[in-house]
Amino acid sequence: MQNNYRSKAFKAWLDKLQQESWQLELIISGFSVYGLSQAFEPLELYYNISSNEGNTIISIGIVLMLFSCYILMTSLLLHVVLRGLWIGALGLRYVSGDIDYKKLNYRPKFDRYIRRKTGSFDKYISKLEDYCSILFATSFLLIFYMLSIFISIGSIVAISILMIKDHQNSNKIIFVLGIGALFFVLIGMFLTFIDFVTQGYLKKNKWLAKIYFPFYWVFNYLTLSFLYRPLVHNFLDNRFGKRLHFSLIPLYFIAATLASYQHNRSNYLNTNDDSNQYIANINNYDETITKKGMFIKNASIPSKIITTNYLPVFIEYNEDIEDAIFNFNKTLKPQYDKRGLKSGLNFSFNEVVKIKNMDSLKTEYLKTLTKIYSFKIDSIDFNQPEFIYTRHNNNQEGFETVLPLKNLTEGKHSLDIFRIEKQDSINTKNKIVTIPFWHYSK
Repeated sequence: MQNNYRSKAFKAWLDKLQQESWQLELIISGFSVYGLSQAFEPLELYYNISSNEGNTIISIGIVLMLFSCYILMTSLLLHVVLRGLWIGALGLRYVSGDIDYKKLNYRPKFDRYIRRKTGSFDKYISKLEDYCSILFATSFLLIFYMLSIFISIGSIVAISILMIKDHQNSNKIIFVLGIGALFFVLIGMFLTFIDFVTQGYLKKNKWLAKIYFPFYWVFNYLTLSFLYRPLVHNFLDNRFGKRLHFSLIPLYFIAATLASYQHNRSNYLNTNDDSNQYIANINNYDETITKKGMFIKNASIPSKIITTNYLPVFIEYNEDIEDAIFNFNKTLKPQYDKRGLKSGLNFSFNEVVKIKNMDSLKTEYLKTLTKIYSFKIDSIDFNQPEFIYTRHNNNQEGFETVLPLKNLTEGKHSLDIFRIEKQDSINTKNKIVTIPFWHYSK
């Protein structure tokens, strides 16, 4: 049976629901706050993993989810507090009734001012009800706003990569269409933003409305705004709702700005800085990478204090290493790069042949790696290190080697890791990281 939204029975049902909606709001807010509080830790962990592995698309998606969680958490917590205040006000009204200004016995000046500004207690309860209802609806509407922004930016990136980036080798028609689509999206984003800030001015102006309509129609589907436009229009036709709705958006930006502040204890030193001969970053020592979500930064050694006559060194894998190998040894660069988000269904007879030759290619790969990497402890050089590909204790993949320390004196030392970068037949030796440590024999 379908509901006829024009029927009196349906309207009466909606009127009844909206009178009792506060119960549903509290239930949803309570469960949502609890669920969101459990989501932050795994999402932050997955973001750290994807960011460390260079999965840009997944990282952006997780960032969107994290921002959405923060917005919902803040809004719903505020909603629960206001709704609790509203319930408390209702209970107080049952006990005490309305405000009796005569019993307060204030001086006439204060009495007139408070009566004008505060009014009746029922007016206060009514305002709290309006704030709670609008805040609850706005909480979810802001998520759609953020999704629209990400989709718009994502469409610009997609057009740039798919249609414009490789314009020298691509079809000229596709390139021209890409330029046109890019300008259309950029102009559409600008006009949509202006229309949003001016609360629909472009739709009200006689001539601008004609120009804006094609952009409005495309962005209606591109940003999925057809799902939430009724909510926006309902806010805009209500003065109180419109003011509250638009005041919340800058409040979130202010809150985000305040959250970005941090206390600096020194003008020169910070333990979050990259490791060097003066600073030891905890991301370069295996013993300190115990916290969930922490990852090795470039390279690591077991500890700040080494008591053995050998030093294991782990170098985290990233795409820059493989690019450096391909630049140094062109024969290793495959015709089809499998890195990134690829389908696993591309299996053919040619792939079978490649798998048979994979062992020899792996050997050549690691040989090239030994040629481009070198180590130095103080003034002692370690060239042509032998690497193996392995997985670290914290699940990071990378290359491991062991350096001898038999002839190393006791005390403080610095491990420097270098990599050769080849650019236009010119080899440049770049320092990747410096890791300080102490060496004492048992």
